[in-house]
Amino acid sequence: MRRMTAVPALFVVILASSGAHAFDPAQGRQLVNANCLECHGSEVYTREDRKVKDRKGLTAQVRRCEQALGLTWFDDQVNDTAAYLNHTYYKFGN
Repeated sequence: MRRMTAVPALFVVILASSGAHAFDPAQGRQLVNANCLECHGSEVYTREDRKVKDRKGLTAQVRRCEQALGLTWFDDQVNDTAAYLNHTYYKFGN
């Protein structure tokens, strides 16, 4: 019995250390409101000729903006921001 309980615990430790992260669009919204809307409004996300064409490109664009502003965000913050923008405007799926 003891061995069976050790396996799930080990699995949890491996999963936790693997970088698995559920994106937090609410946190992303706060980051957008605090950092992005000073340079542009939401029209950049809804214009017909937008440059972002897929979810991977959206995350890359968030990273470019973050670096251009010198924000030094963690990867989770970039991903949360991209998740919020995707959920709210882009609708690419995951």
